Amino acid sequence: MVELEVAYAKPEEQVLVVLAMPVGTTVKEAIHASGLLLRFPELGKTELKTGIYGVACKLDQPVKTGDRIEIYRPLFHDPKEARRQRAIR
Repeated sequence: MVELEVAYAKPEEQVLVVLAMPVGTTVKEAIHASGLLLRFPELGKTELKTGIYGVACKLDQPVKTGDRIEIYRPLFHDPKEARRQRAIR
């Protein structure tokens, strides 16, 4: 078994789910097993952006013991554009 965590955060709420999954489990399978897609239906409406400890990963990547899978929210503002707007002001 592989022990791992799946994390998702909104501005007002953070959730961390601890799982024990079979060896060979992928990121996508772990996310589905976490129940976060049911708890946060908005996640199913877009392509998931994920990472393991802050490093981007693909959904078909196998997980290892100790991994923390992070589900990222879409950006509402482009950081480069926000910087340009601040510079103009």
